[in-house]
Amino acid sequence: MVAHVADFGIAKLLTQIDVYSYGILLMEVFARKKPMDEMFTGDLTLKTWVESLSNSVIQVIDVNLLRRESEDLATKLSCLSSIMALALSCTTNSPKERIDMKDA
Repeated sequence: MVAHVADFGIAKLLTQIDVYSYGILLMEVFARKKPMDEMFTGDLTLKTWVESLSNSVIQVIDVNLLRRESEDLATKLSCLSSIMALALSCTTNSPKERIDMKDA
């Protein structure tokens, strides 16, 4: 008899951890901030910072990704807003409420 990771329910837990990490990675890449950035002190984390500015994606996104003179700025903002919404869906506090990795 050979035991498998799935036999212990660990596979589901690992998937939930992976999706959380994926969400943080998205935030890091598109905000160009690391979770250990000096601006994040006390209760302020990369995740809470992105959450607090979720209605103003232009304040979160790395300025190098956006050029105001770009003729397709609205399209870029819409796309980047969707990416940050996905990142937040991946990092909800409750693992049961997180988006499934297959859907991310």
